[in-house]
Amino acid sequence: MNKTIDYLLQDWQINQDTSFKSRLVLLMFRLNKILVFLPIFGKIFSRPYCIFYQLIVDYILGIELPCNTKIGSNLKLIHGHGLVVNHETVIGAKCTLRHSTTIGNKKLPDGSNSASPQIGNNVDIGSNVVIIGPVKIGDNAVIGAGSVVVKDVPQSAVVAGNPARIIRLLNSTSTDLYTRDLENSSELPATLN
Repeated sequence: MNKTIDYLLQDWQINQDTSFKSRLVLLMFRLNKILVFLPIFGKIFSRPYCIFYQLIVDYILGIELPCNTKIGSNLKLIHGHGLVVNHETVIGAKCTLRHSTTIGNKKLPDGSNSASPQIGNNVDIGSNVVIIGPVKIGDNAVIGAGSVVVKDVPQSAVVAGNPARIIRLLNSTSTDLYTRDLENSSELPATLN
Protein backbone atom coordinates (compact mmCIF):
# COMPACT_ATOMS: atom_id res chain seq x y z
CA MET A 1 0.00 0.00 0.00
CA ASN A 2 2.84 2.40 0.84
CA LYS A 3 4.41 1.80 -2.59
CA THR A 4 1.13 2.69 -4.26
CA ILE A 5 0.82 5.92 -2.29
CA ASP A 6 4.48 6.76 -2.98
CA TYR A 7 3.87 6.17 -6.69
CA LEU A 8 0.74 8.34 -6.68
CA LEU A 9 2.47 11.21 -4.89
CA GLN A 10 5.86 10.99 -6.62
CA ASP A 11 5.37 14.36 -8.36
CA TRP A 12 3.78 16.10 -5.35
CA GLN A 13 6.94 17.31 -3.60
CA ILE A 14 8.75 18.52 -6.72
CA ASN A 15 5.69 20.60 -7.65
CA GLN A 16 5.36 22.28 -4.25
CA ASP A 17 6.45 25.64 -5.67
CA THR A 18 4.16 25.42 -8.71
CA SER A 19 0.38 25.36 -8.60
CA PHE A 20 -2.15 23.00 -7.10
CA LYS A 21 -3.34 22.46 -10.69
CA SER A 22 0.01 20.86 -11.60
CA ARG A 23 -0.18 18.58 -8.59
CA LEU A 24 -3.76 17.59 -9.37
CA VAL A 25 -3.02 16.80 -13.02
CA LEU A 26 -0.04 14.63 -12.15
CA LEU A 27 -1.90 12.88 -9.33
CA MET A 28 -4.73 12.05 -11.75
CA PHE A 29 -2.19 10.94 -14.40
CA ARG A 30 -0.46 8.56 -11.97
CA LEU A 31 -3.80 7.21 -10.68
CA ASN A 32 -4.69 6.07 -14.19
CA LYS A 33 -1.39 4.16 -14.41
CA ILE A 34 -2.29 2.32 -11.20
CA LEU A 35 -5.82 1.50 -12.40
CA VAL A 36 -4.50 -0.04 -15.62
CA PHE A 37 -2.46 -2.58 -13.66
CA LEU A 38 -5.16 -3.71 -11.24
CA PRO A 39 -5.71 -7.44 -11.85
CA ILE A 40 -9.44 -7.81 -12.59
CA PHE A 41 -10.92 -4.35 -12.28
CA GLY A 42 -8.14 -2.53 -14.13
CA LYS A 43 -9.67 -2.80 -17.57
CA ILE A 44 -13.15 -2.08 -16.25
CA PHE A 45 -12.21 1.12 -14.39
CA SER A 46 -9.29 2.48 -16.44
CA ARG A 47 -11.31 3.30 -19.60
CA PRO A 48 -14.04 5.33 -17.87
CA TYR A 49 -11.42 6.94 -15.64
CA CYS A 50 -9.35 7.90 -18.70
CA ILE A 51 -12.41 9.63 -20.18
CA PHE A 52 -13.01 11.42 -16.86
CA TYR A 53 -9.30 12.37 -16.74
CA GLN A 54 -9.43 13.75 -20.27
CA LEU A 55 -12.55 15.78 -19.49
CA ILE A 56 -10.98 17.37 -16.40
CA VAL A 57 -7.37 17.76 -17.55
CA ASP A 58 -7.83 18.55 -21.27
CA TYR A 59 -11.07 20.49 -21.37
CA ILE A 60 -11.23 22.16 -17.97
CA LEU A 61 -7.58 22.61 -16.96
CA GLY A 62 -6.18 23.14 -20.50
CA ILE A 63 -3.38 20.57 -20.36
CA GLU A 64 -3.24 17.89 -23.02
CA LEU A 65 -1.29 15.10 -21.32
CA PRO A 66 -2.77 11.79 -22.53
CA CYS A 67 -3.11 9.12 -19.88
CA ASN A 68 -1.13 6.59 -21.96
CA THR A 69 1.99 8.80 -22.33
CA LYS A 70 5.19 7.27 -20.91
CA ILE A 71 6.57 9.65 -18.27
CA GLY A 72 9.32 9.04 -15.73
CA SER A 73 9.16 10.00 -12.07
CA ASN A 74 9.18 13.53 -10.64
CA LEU A 75 7.74 15.45 -13.59
CA LYS A 76 7.47 19.17 -12.87
CA LEU A 77 4.74 21.23 -14.56
CA ILE A 78 5.18 24.97 -14.28
CA HIS A 79 1.86 26.71 -15.07
CA GLY A 80 1.04 23.96 -17.57
CA HIS A 81 -1.73 25.84 -19.37
CA GLY A 82 -1.62 25.26 -23.12
CA LEU A 83 0.72 22.26 -22.75
CA VAL A 84 0.25 19.65 -25.51
CA VAL A 85 2.06 16.30 -25.37
CA ASN A 86 1.53 13.57 -27.99
CA HIS A 87 0.61 10.19 -26.49
CA GLU A 88 3.61 8.50 -28.18
CA THR A 89 6.11 10.87 -26.57
CA VAL A 90 8.48 9.40 -23.99
CA ILE A 91 9.59 11.71 -21.18
CA GLY A 92 12.33 10.72 -18.74
CA ALA A 93 12.59 11.29 -15.00
CA LYS A 94 12.97 14.68 -13.29
CA CYS A 95 11.94 16.75 -16.32
CA THR A 96 10.37 20.20 -16.27
CA LEU A 97 7.67 21.31 -18.71
CA ARG A 98 6.31 24.84 -18.95
CA HIS A 99 3.17 26.40 -20.41
CA SER A 100 2.34 26.79 -24.11
CA THR A 101 4.67 23.96 -25.11
CA THR A 102 3.94 21.41 -27.84
CA ILE A 103 5.69 18.04 -27.99
CA GLY A 104 4.56 15.72 -30.77
CA ASN A 105 4.88 14.21 -34.20
CA LYS A 106 4.71 15.81 -37.62
CA LYS A 107 3.07 14.96 -40.92
CA LEU A 108 5.52 13.40 -43.37
CA PRO A 109 5.46 14.04 -47.16
CA ASP A 110 3.84 10.64 -47.77
CA GLY A 111 0.93 11.60 -45.48
CA SER A 112 1.94 9.41 -42.55
CA ASN A 113 2.93 10.70 -39.12
CA SER A 114 6.49 10.64 -37.84
CA ALA A 115 7.52 9.19 -34.52
CA SER A 116 7.25 11.42 -31.46
CA PRO A 117 10.13 12.86 -29.44
CA GLN A 118 12.04 10.94 -26.80
CA ILE A 119 13.12 13.19 -23.97
CA GLY A 120 15.88 12.09 -21.60
CA ASN A 121 16.17 12.55 -17.85
CA ASN A 122 16.50 15.90 -16.08
CA VAL A 123 15.55 17.95 -19.15
CA ASP A 124 14.34 21.52 -18.61
CA ILE A 125 11.95 22.75 -21.31
CA GLY A 126 11.07 26.45 -21.43
CA SER A 127 7.73 28.01 -22.26
CA ASN A 128 6.45 28.29 -25.85
CA VAL A 129 8.73 25.49 -27.02
CA VAL A 130 7.86 23.25 -29.97
CA ILE A 131 9.54 19.84 -30.19
CA ILE A 132 8.32 17.86 -33.18
CA GLY A 133 9.31 14.74 -35.03
CA PRO A 134 11.46 11.75 -34.14
CA VAL A 135 14.00 13.80 -32.18
CA LYS A 136 15.96 12.67 -29.14
CA ILE A 137 16.69 15.11 -26.35
CA GLY A 138 19.71 14.02 -24.28
CA ASP A 139 19.84 13.91 -20.50
CA ASN A 140 20.35 17.22 -18.66
CA ALA A 141 19.56 19.32 -21.74
CA VAL A 142 17.98 22.77 -21.47
CA ILE A 143 15.59 24.00 -24.18
CA GLY A 144 15.26 27.79 -24.14
CA ALA A 145 11.89 29.55 -24.25
CA GLY A 146 10.40 29.94 -27.71
CA SER A 147 12.67 27.33 -29.30
CA VAL A 148 11.63 25.09 -32.19
CA VAL A 149 13.43 21.76 -31.92
CA VAL A 150 13.43 19.58 -35.05
CA LYS A 151 16.85 17.91 -34.62
CA ASP A 152 18.42 15.82 -31.87
CA VAL A 153 19.80 17.67 -28.86
CA PRO A 154 22.92 16.18 -27.25
CA GLN A 155 23.27 15.47 -23.57
CA SER A 156 23.92 18.53 -21.35
CA ALA A 157 23.39 21.00 -24.21
CA VAL A 158 21.63 24.35 -23.95
CA VAL A 159 19.68 25.12 -27.13
CA ALA A 160 17.58 28.10 -28.17
CA GLY A 161 16.12 29.72 -31.27
CA ASN A 162 14.08 28.83 -34.31
CA PRO A 163 15.38 26.39 -35.39
CA ALA A 164 17.04 25.54 -32.09
CA ARG A 165 20.85 25.73 -32.06
CA ILE A 166 23.33 24.73 -29.45
CA ILE A 167 24.37 27.74 -27.39
CA ARG A 168 26.69 25.96 -24.98
CA LEU A 169 27.31 22.75 -23.13
CA LEU A 170 26.61 22.57 -19.42
CA ASN A 171 29.46 21.66 -17.04
CA SER A 172 31.94 22.66 -19.71
CA THR A 173 34.46 25.47 -19.47
CA SER A 174 35.17 25.35 -23.18
CA THR A 175 33.24 27.52 -25.61
CA ASP A 176 34.58 25.67 -28.65
CA LEU A 177 31.18 24.21 -29.49
CA TYR A 178 29.54 27.62 -29.26
CA THR A 179 32.27 29.16 -31.43
CA ARG A 180 32.01 26.39 -34.02
CA ASP A 181 28.25 26.87 -34.21
CA LEU A 182 28.70 30.60 -34.80
CA GLU A 183 31.40 30.05 -37.43
CA ASN A 184 29.06 27.77 -39.38
CA SER A 185 26.21 30.24 -39.20
CA SER A 186 25.25 32.18 -42.30
CA GLU A 187 23.73 34.88 -40.09
CA LEU A 188 26.91 36.11 -38.39
CA PRO A 189 26.93 39.66 -37.12
CA ALA A 190 29.38 41.88 -39.01
CA THR A 191 31.66 42.12 -35.97
CA LEU A 192 32.29 38.37 -35.97
CA ASN A 193 33.24 38.03 -39.65
